[in-house]
Amino acid sequence: MIILHLFIALIVLALSCRVTRTLSLPASRLRLLDHPNERSLHAKPVPKTGGLAILFSFAAGLATETLLKISGLTGSRGFVVSNLLIIAMLFFIAVVSLVDDWKELAPAIRFLVHIAAACGVVFGAGMIISSLMLPLVGSYQLGVLGAPLTIFWLVWMTNLYNFMDGMDGFAGGMSVVGFGFLSMIAWAGGYYFMALLALLAVVSSGGFLIFNRPPARIFMGDAGSTFLGFLAGTLSIMGVHLGLFDLWVPILIFSPFIVDATITLLRRLLRGEKVWQAHREHYYQRMVLAGWSHRKTVMAEYVLMLCCGLSAIAYMKVGAAAQLAILLGCAFVYLLLALGVRLAENRKNLRPPELAL
Repeated sequence: MIILHLFIALIVLALSCRVTRTLSLPASRLRLLDHPNERSLHAKPVPKTGGLAILFSFAAGLATETLLKISGLTGSRGFVVSNLLIIAMLFFIAVVSLVDDWKELAPAIRFLVHIAAACGVVFGAGMIISSLMLPLVGSYQLGVLGAPLTIFWLVWMTNLYNFMDGMDGFAGGMSVVGFGFLSMIAWAGGYYFMALLALLAVVSSGGFLIFNRPPARIFMGDAGSTFLGFLAGTLSIMGVHLGLFDLWVPILIFSPFIVDATITLLRRLLRGEKVWQAHREHYYQRMVLAGWSHRKTVMAEYVLMLCCGLSAIAYMKVGAAAQLAILLGCAFVYLLLALGVRLAENRKNLRPPELAL
């Protein structure tokens, strides 16, 4: 059965690669360009329909796995309603985001859609973060705060993925690495539906990444970034709900995105800026502006992603004291990285955003 799943994954990877290549060609009928502006890191128009390739290949892989399940070739023929609802919410967000790519929707409409999809997962599928594990302290029960905090987590993961999709190969690489770790953890724990969704995200993003690596021939657009962000948030909650891990594991895995986006958002909020507007204040953007090439920056981010994923695996295998040490160690590393970005900006005589507070 493992061989069959891997074969399907390879087919989905090839399909994603083929569709992405087609969408990146000038002759593509679905050609929608992302024109550069003063806030962009790219210098010429680039197609932003790569999310279609991710969605199409992901859906094709999911449909194939479903048909095999119905036929009984991959186990029980039964379906779990909550799983179907999760899939429905994933594609609900993707379709609305696809419309947003073609005809820009108001931020309020996008936000309401994200909340509605999150409510579908929380109240429809019953996926709620009911407690928060604090190493050396114990489990803190969230009570009535569980549902709203879970909705907040889903909405934030959806949007931060969109915020962080601003550099060649960045969001695609985070998907391959982040969902790769989630898939391995879920498969090892015996949670095959979760492992399947994560694996399909890996191969769908992998085919896209081939044409998105620096210099990018295509971007994923909102349809791809919000879909992957919502999926990352949902699988995180699923793992917590199933008792596979506590919330710190997915936080560690996706921390390259979570830390950068959260700090940048808080900084902009404190300055009273409109956080939904495009900007170039994320740490990865600041590194490029400070003189690092796209390729060098994204390769450094890949190394960080792999280290964060490995730290999450280590976190699952050690005691409470070591878990706390891992969390504090990661926080210290991010502090050093932030200082490194500041030093790079100083060498270029650039004014760091923090000084505008």
